[in-house]
Amino acid sequence: MTTPVQASSPHAPRARVFLSYKRNAAPDEPLARQVLQFLTGQGHSVFIDQKLKIGQDWAREIENELRQADFLIVFLSEASSRSEMVKGEIEIARRQAEQGGKPRILPVRVGFAGSLPYPLNAYLDKIQYAFWQEEGDTGKVLADLHEVLCGGTLADLEHRPPTDTEGVLPPAYAAPLPSPGGTLDIEDPWYLQRPHDLTALSLIRQPGQTIIIKGPRQMGKSSLLVRVAAAALDAGKRVALLDFHLFDQATKASSELFFRRFLAAIAEQLDLPDQVAESWDPGLSNPQSCTRYFERQILAKIPEPLTLAIDEADALFGTSFPADFFAMLRSWHNSRASPTRKLWKKLDLVLATSTEPYMLIDRLHESPFNVGSVSALSDFLPDQVRELNRLHRSPLSPQDVERLAALLGGHPYMTRKALYALTKELAPEALFAQATQDGGPFGDHLRYYLLRLQGRRELAAALWQIVNGRSCEDEVLAYRLEGAGLVRRQGGKVVPRCQLYADYFRERLHPHG
Repeated sequence: MTTPVQASSPHAPRARVFLSYKRNAAPDEPLARQVLQFLTGQGHSVFIDQKLKIGQDWAREIENELRQADFLIVFLSEASSRSEMVKGEIEIARRQAEQGGKPRILPVRVGFAGSLPYPLNAYLDKIQYAFWQEEGDTGKVLADLHEVLCGGTLADLEHRPPTDTEGVLPPAYAAPLPSPGGTLDIEDPWYLQRPHDLTALSLIRQPGQTIIIKGPRQMGKSSLLVRVAAAALDAGKRVALLDFHLFDQATKASSELFFRRFLAAIAEQLDLPDQVAESWDPGLSNPQSCTRYFERQILAKIPEPLTLAIDEADALFGTSFPADFFAMLRSWHNSRASPTRKLWKKLDLVLATSTEPYMLIDRLHESPFNVGSVSALSDFLPDQVRELNRLHRSPLSPQDVERLAALLGGHPYMTRKALYALTKELAPEALFAQATQDGGPFGDHLRYYLLRLQGRRELAAALWQIVNGRSCEDEVLAYRLEGAGLVRRQGGKVVPRCQLYADYFRERLHPHG
């Protein structure tokens, strides 16, 4: 039974709150409704997506509400931790908070004490959270949230599940991650090896490799990257695995700050002392000082070979210094050939990127993306879709497997999501009938993209043209849509990535964005 909470005084500060939760899931949605009712009664202004009216541009409205919110209360159940919409809302809140200090994120664990999937674990594990296990916890959670909204601290949220790794953020490649969605654990029995996997896993066992893993979002870049990192560990190498999306905007706004924190992050993962402040030479350029430190304080300090693995490398292309940073990595690659710099022979570089970097680096001879081995990830072939269906105990008939492959074009994440849903709750006909619905099996994924297109009118208009069979005259826009994984090239023409994207965005995008 809910514990009664004393009504707030008429002078208590009113907070603007955004509630993030997994729709159509229990206990997530019922708990969200209780929190909505209670906080509204306490005088707070609370937004929940069920308040949207028919005809509203819901994606733009959600982004606007997040930007204006003082707090984001996010309900973390096992289901919501895999929700792309929840992940997207957290990403928007983090970016906004870095720029303006709010919204503050208040996580509430909902009957779920397990590890969060990467990168949510890196975003949220260090934030204090409330823990709801059963209906009897509701009153305490409501009181704790109200206290924080009225000026209390995050430490006021005292209910935490027991854990053996309190305060410790595990390396990404060691984190247990659920399926489907996110990076797949190296023991995941449903992971399908593709030809580029075998090439990369073979190369990393050899000394001094540069490996580029390239592909759009949710193609399996991070999953392959962690497998390469694990193979490097098995081969007796040390591994430093960095995700550039986890470097905040303040860090990426300053070239010197970024280079220094880049070194500090590597040193931390290798259990080396952080001596960047003492060793940094302001008389040198940032790449020069970074290279000198890396050689003297990192490579020289460990006896083993080192694999430096970087996820989301393209996150730097929006900064003022990508050319300097990537030219530095190219020089590290070239240094392996120098007879006077033998330490560099023990360095591997493994870079995962969503974009086609050749279009963003003018001086190709200074790019690390056109040397070494390039693994360009591809969609599943029909035989691989059939194999995944078999691994999921064949919920689809042979004819429906072909139908799914035609609808999704072999999209790795959506294919796995479809088969997962079929083994849990959906009949095949329901899956196909609901495919383009916002509440359907792919609604979370599709709405994530629609949300990201808001405020990007040129991109939205270009995609609308493409899904309606028209040509896209702006090559830069076509390139950006291809990098996002929404379109592909076919015989010199830009076409929708898959039939599902064509059907969904044709219905929801407006001709003028």
